[in-house]
Amino acid sequence: MLELYHFKNSVCSQKVRMTLSEKDLEWHSHEVNLFTQEQYEPAYLKLNPKGYVPTLIHDSKAIWESTLICEYLDEAFPMPPLAPDDAGARVDMRQWSKAVDEGLFSGVTVFSFSAMFRNRLKQQSPEERERRYRNVGDPERRDRHKSLFQDGVESPYVFRAVGAYEIAFKKMEEALAGRTGWLAGDMFSLAEINLAPFLARLEYLTFLDLWINDRPAVQAWWRRVKQRPSYRAQLGDLMTADEIEEMQSAGDRIKPRIAELRAEYLAWA
Repeated sequence: MLELYHFKNSVCSQKVRMTLSEKDLEWHSHEVNLFTQEQYEPAYLKLNPKGYVPTLIHDSKAIWESTLICEYLDEAFPMPPLAPDDAGARVDMRQWSKAVDEGLFSGVTVFSFSAMFRNRLKQQSPEERERRYRNVGDPERRDRHKSLFQDGVESPYVFRAVGAYEIAFKKMEEALAGRTGWLAGDMFSLAEINLAPFLARLEYLTFLDLWINDRPAVQAWWRRVKQRPSYRAQLGDLMTADEIEEMQSAGDRIKPRIAELRAEYLAWA
């Protein structure tokens, strides 16, 4: 039996749920509410000492890190495959996973925090906020959270996030040009799954058009990804109208500044 500890609107959880859906695997759901900090409860920390979601349990083994979980599922349950047979194409696939893990994940966290979660944190007492910072554990993540709370969209981390997405979308447009429609070989793969939740979050925040309006290959690719049953079942169809409206309203408030920062980045780069 597969068990997944996850949160509905966690981008990393969405990656894993899409993989499970593509594999048509049965799994038992354990919802971990990040807003009430259930990820830091002792029982969950025994499964995942880093205190984040998702965590997959298979044959009593706990597996962390969403990218590794997706690759584990593809190896443990090889049909249908989500990685190309060709070694070079598999490298292409993993390059996109690496881009997510090394910049796009922190970038979407920065955007979401600046647009939405900063206001929620303002409602907490200084003691509650400090407890949250301690629970983060990772000093780099703690510093990022503090910077975003203090400075919002003017935090230097936001400019870094804008740059990470600009680099990624430029590479995507180049990679998709002349291909059959997918990023790795001739097939829908973990490259698409690893990227999809991050583009979805940008779209919900109303930012996505800033990067893809002038990139037709990425636009066509994104339309194909959103047509996948796994995307609709594990991401698109799970979002309520209220959740979508909240993200859109929050994103609209800072979108003009994000556009300015992108222009600044392009002038600098």
